Amino acid sequence: MKTQPLLPNPTGSSLPDAWRAEAAAQLADGEEILAWLEMDLDGRLHFTQGLVAITQRRLLAKDSAESTWQDWPYRKGLALLRHDHAGVGSLELHDETSRLACWRYTLTHNTAAMRLLDQFEEQLESHVSGRPISRENEALCPNCKAPLEPGQEECPICTREIHTPPSTWTLFRLWRFAKPYSGQLLAGFLLMLASTAATLVPPYLTMPLMDKVLIPYQNGTPIDVGIVGLLLAGLLGSALLAWSLGWARTYILALVSERIGADLRTTTYEHLLRLSLEYFGGKRTGDLMARIGSESDRICVFLSLHLLDFATDVLMIILTAAILFSINPWLALVTLLPLPFIAWMIHVVRDKLRTGFEKIDRVWSEVTNVLADTIPGIRVVKAFAQEKREATRFREANQHNLAVNDRLNKIWSLFTPTVSLLTEIGLLVVWAFGIWQVSRNEITVGVLTAFLAYISRFYARLDSMSRIVSVTQKAAAGAKRIFDILDHVSSVPEPANPVRLEQVKGRIDIQNAGFRYGNRSVIRGVDLAIAPGEMIGLVGHSGSGKSTLVNLICRFYDVSEGAIRIDGVDIRSLPVSDYRSNIGLVLQEPFLFFGTIADNIAYGKPTASRAEIVAAARAAHAHEFILRLPQGYDSLVGERGQALSGGERQRISIARALLIDPRILILDEATSSVDSTTEKEIQKALDNLVQGRTTIAIAHRLSTLRKADRLVVLDRGQVVEVGNHDELMAREGAYYRLYQAQARNVDTDMDDVIETNNGNDKDDADA
Repeated sequence: MKTQPLLPNPTGSSLPDAWRAEAAAQLADGEEILAWLEMDLDGRLHFTQGLVAITQRRLLAKDSAESTWQDWPYRKGLALLRHDHAGVGSLELHDETSRLACWRYTLTHNTAAMRLLDQFEEQLESHVSGRPISRENEALCPNCKAPLEPGQEECPICTREIHTPPSTWTLFRLWRFAKPYSGQLLAGFLLMLASTAATLVPPYLTMPLMDKVLIPYQNGTPIDVGIVGLLLAGLLGSALLAWSLGWARTYILALVSERIGADLRTTTYEHLLRLSLEYFGGKRTGDLMARIGSESDRICVFLSLHLLDFATDVLMIILTAAILFSINPWLALVTLLPLPFIAWMIHVVRDKLRTGFEKIDRVWSEVTNVLADTIPGIRVVKAFAQEKREATRFREANQHNLAVNDRLNKIWSLFTPTVSLLTEIGLLVVWAFGIWQVSRNEITVGVLTAFLAYISRFYARLDSMSRIVSVTQKAAAGAKRIFDILDHVSSVPEPANPVRLEQVKGRIDIQNAGFRYGNRSVIRGVDLAIAPGEMIGLVGHSGSGKSTLVNLICRFYDVSEGAIRIDGVDIRSLPVSDYRSNIGLVLQEPFLFFGTIADNIAYGKPTASRAEIVAAARAAHAHEFILRLPQGYDSLVGERGQALSGGERQRISIARALLIDPRILILDEATSSVDSTTEKEIQKALDNLVQGRTTIAIAHRLSTLRKADRLVVLDRGQVVEVGNHDELMAREGAYYRLYQAQARNVDTDMDDVIETNNGNDKDDADA
């Protein structure tokens, strides 16, 4: 035997130390472990340790209680089956005649079990057929369809926004939002040029004021009042002109930047709404809110204030340098001595600041994520008395944010004073060199005075520019996070050549449909034809693929294989909004928006009249309880409808679905979270809702699907049985077992209730 390197498990961690040496000793030359699963339950569901591993040649397994390893080389007829129920997963190895082995595990290892199963099937097929494993069978990223390596959880293309550092050049991408306002921007630039030029006039007028008025006066020459008045008038006029031009420039550019910021927020939000559910599945609400809110606000402030200041500073430095060289080239060269050192410092610090601010943005989103989790779920927080825990979470996130800011401030706190020190040293050098030139009669006192006035402004602008480095990198980091959203392409794209259906009849044909999430197969080879107006019930264990199939029909995701057709047309060729306008969705946990009851009922049809809203509420059996509210249909439902009970919210959601009059209806556990009395009311409303519509209903309580025309039983993403209740019970298959299991649970619950009531009766008699 030769020890071979072991591949990491699906989560990216290496094989546990307890198994590493022992498993490696079982491998032959050239043999590698491709996937493995650590077992934590035995046959009696007691906690134990075990390992099941897949190689290119065989399946290996060992229990901690056993002294030897077992192995099964790949051969025809071998099959590995996976089941899960009530939080326990199991793997069974079969051949043509019997079950060879069975391993059990808690569902925390379910992802590893799925990968193990995929590798087993892939290696077995290759061994039996004699064909090498083709990359055609390789898992694809559901977003960009790029191939994923075995064991790879994240797509390197789709997750590039996490690892790509922000660049200052990202700010230039904002031009697409600034282009519509190019005229106002040009006007603002010209005003900025004029106002900057006006501010440079006063120091130039100090030269004749010193050389022709003040110094001659000290030497006994009387003051020429006319010249003084003219120079002072010039100083006042230039100040007023600079003020008026500066005001107009600031006002115009502030208006433009606000509009750019508003367009940026709107475009980002609209693009976010067009993305598929897959994108939101991997994002936190607080992070997305921070991107659209605070990041766009930061960019707006940068454009309206700091970018304007930066452009003014650049112009001021260029014009001041030109004036200085025109007055005295040697003195100007001495003035510019600190510039190379400051430029070098900016270059060194810039990258650290940019990556630091991008990290600060991500850490800050952790703080907002805690708020986004806690505030909507405040009822659960208080119900379980977890205020201290949530406060601790917020404190820890806030401390993390503080620590990251402190690390960045160490760099920034050293940079800014150093720039100020260099400018002060530069000013001191100018004083020394200027005095030396005055002593040699190479320049006049007036020239030196004007130089010092210009140089003070020059260095003030230089210091201001250095401070803008921080703001610029913050804006670049914010722009990068926003463009990460805008660059993301929906996995449910609009068709290039859309097909329009004049009137949807409601026929649904699911043809060999399959769906993979990452490299995990969720739906496989589903074929189902649903006639217009037919009611279908989807049943099966948790995780069997019922909700995924409904999501595919709603086109929240696109199938990986096969097709779904409506009235004979592939739903991928229909405009997304047009298609979904024909679908009514009633969820287990109805979501209501903050607003009035009338607004929530009319959400899918904002133009609905009050009469239509009332008619929908009557059909949903909601009219009576709405009238009992203080403001009737104008009553506020509160955040997420918390002012209403669960049954009331559900009936509002049914009225919302009724109002749009959909041809296809999806009921996802619509009555599972209410009491029996409320369920009867909701069931009456549902009876009105399903009439004449193609209906697909999901329910764990099989008794709620008695009115379904057909029941479709799903198991591990495949259709295993189709028929009505009586037919499926007669077959005594998967549906029969489900029904019997639920019946036993109901009987047990009823026995508990009777026993409790008898105990209460006995207590009353004793009393």
